[in-house]
Amino acid sequence: MLTMDWETVIGLEIHAQLSTTSKMFSGASTQFGAAANAQACAVDIALPGVLPVANKTAVERAIRFGLAVNGNSADNISRRSIFARKSYFYPDLPKGYQISQYELPIIKGGTIPIVLKDGQKRAIRLTRAHLEEDAGKSLHEDFHGMSGIDLNRAGTPLLEIVSEPDMRSGEEAVAYAKAVHSLVRWIDICDGNMQEGSFRCDANVSVRPKGSETLGTRREIKNLNSFRFLQQAIEYEAKWQIETIRDGGTIHQATVLFNPDTGETRAMRSKEDAHDYRYFPDPDLLPLEISDQWIDEVKRSMPDLPSQKFRRFTDELALAPSTAAVIISDRYLSEYFEAAIKDAPREVIRQSANWIAVSTNAKLNERGISITQAPVNPQQFRELIDRIADGTISGKSAKEVDDAMWAGEGTAGEIIERRGLKQISDSGALEAIVAQVIAANPKSVEEYRAGKDKAFNALVGQAMKATRGKGNPAQINEILKKKLAG
Repeated sequence: MLTMDWETVIGLEIHAQLSTTSKMFSGASTQFGAAANAQACAVDIALPGVLPVANKTAVERAIRFGLAVNGNSADNISRRSIFARKSYFYPDLPKGYQISQYELPIIKGGTIPIVLKDGQKRAIRLTRAHLEEDAGKSLHEDFHGMSGIDLNRAGTPLLEIVSEPDMRSGEEAVAYAKAVHSLVRWIDICDGNMQEGSFRCDANVSVRPKGSETLGTRREIKNLNSFRFLQQAIEYEAKWQIETIRDGGTIHQATVLFNPDTGETRAMRSKEDAHDYRYFPDPDLLPLEISDQWIDEVKRSMPDLPSQKFRRFTDELALAPSTAAVIISDRYLSEYFEAAIKDAPREVIRQSANWIAVSTNAKLNERGISITQAPVNPQQFRELIDRIADGTISGKSAKEVDDAMWAGEGTAGEIIERRGLKQISDSGALEAIVAQVIAANPKSVEEYRAGKDKAFNALVGQAMKATRGKGNPAQINEILKKKLAG
């Protein structure tokens, strides 16, 4: 196997666009979708004599993130940080430099807990998170051999979240990216819209022999805007690097792009080091001072964090880690679940969790909507689960009722009544039906008593058919076993 004696080492740099109405250093709008260059003011296009002013709301968003990744402790939040000029030349960067943070970022350290598909839990360490402004956008279509420049995005506030090289597979990198994506939406600092570029990932990938502690030469895959592409790009890049080394080649530090059509990465330019950017403190911006009082104000506005809810759901409610992970993937989905299970018995809690994690989540994904836009509220959903738990309807009928509720046909009770879906749970009626089935199927009875389990399933099927699918399956099983034993 190609990867048996090699280890992939991955670190991610995530750019989360902060949910402010104005830009990082100007009052221009950040609204998506405006006509090209309609939202680029004098500061954004670097007219002579303009001065930047830091956006207080963006700083507050960064404080929220710092608290969230450090268990609500403010130890990792710098009380004094510095904005620097990162110099490079590109058509969509009108100043010739980007205002960012380098030596003194606003956040240092922290961890992001992740849960893998097999239920394994890990904590990915953060190196830092720093504030910066976004660049503009180069447009390569419809310009007949030329490129257009749209500066609407120039100056948009970003929080760049840099991890340690703690991930060892594409799966781990995706789990981490999804956890960060969930967190920034959870604490209301970023809308997480990957299609609009609000959440973008750069992956630093290197390989080394298993057991080695020395990091290999990394290549940075830029601007990955989907979790699927992130995993594909990492897996291809790692395979390419291993094959290159085995063929006697050398890995050179580089910035690469991923082509989703071919599934391959290609080098764009040699990778710059920090000294290439000639960082120095921006003389137009004072150091950013954050007081303990400000941090305390932000802390009071923080919701319960996903990690806290995960522990509560798995420890107190005994949910499977995989189910809990789906429910906490969205803050409002978790709140929907909690509202639905208020004062519920354990079986209703379990059924509600499984239903929301699978059926409800699938409906949301199919429609591309949030749970806040769902046509079924928590109380209406709870009525459906209660009707399953008390035996009024079967699991099969429940799916029909749920579909009808999402189609706006009324409450669970109304749909059950109108469609005649109420389950037959009367023991006397079911005993009579089972007796008739046994009498009409002597061969199946004989086969069952001879040890053929399939014969029992056939008898259950006949009983369900006799009740037109409305018989309570659990009761039918119990009655049938009792009568066959007798």
